[in-house]
Amino acid sequence: MTGAPSLHSFAARLRLGAQPGQGGAVRRIDGAWWPRSYDLTAELPGLLAALPLRWGHVTSVLVNGAMWSLSGDGTPVGDRQVRMRRTGSPRAEDTVCLLTPGQGRWDLLVVPPAATAEEAERIMVTATAETPLAGRPV
Repeated sequence: MTGAPSLHSFAARLRLGAQPGQGGAVRRIDGAWWPRSYDLTAELPGLLAALPLRWGHVTSVLVNGAMWSLSGDGTPVGDRQVRMRRTGSPRAEDTVCLLTPGQGRWDLLVVPPAATAEEAERIMVTATAETPLAGRPV
């Protein structure tokens, strides 16, 4: 038995849109994620385990440095090392960007860990609606 969380334990904490935003002029949100904390080293393995296989092997994650706690510049996930990078961009404050070489990029809206279940559900449903990020009300 491994310590990796099952897909079911993340069902209420990860919601993906129907169509990944791989193209077009407006960057879309590909899903929403409700982590338990802002400790990316602790949260990342569970998130990556819950992603669809078609997303490939994520090798880099870009987060807002002001909100996330990172230990080092990478973390082992399974048999690979995932690089974690920070950005100070206010545009990326509430998102996490997952990068897979040769496959693409996926942006997930981050629901604050302190959100209630009702708030998280509302945010996740809104984020995964078929509306481009730029046109979504704040």
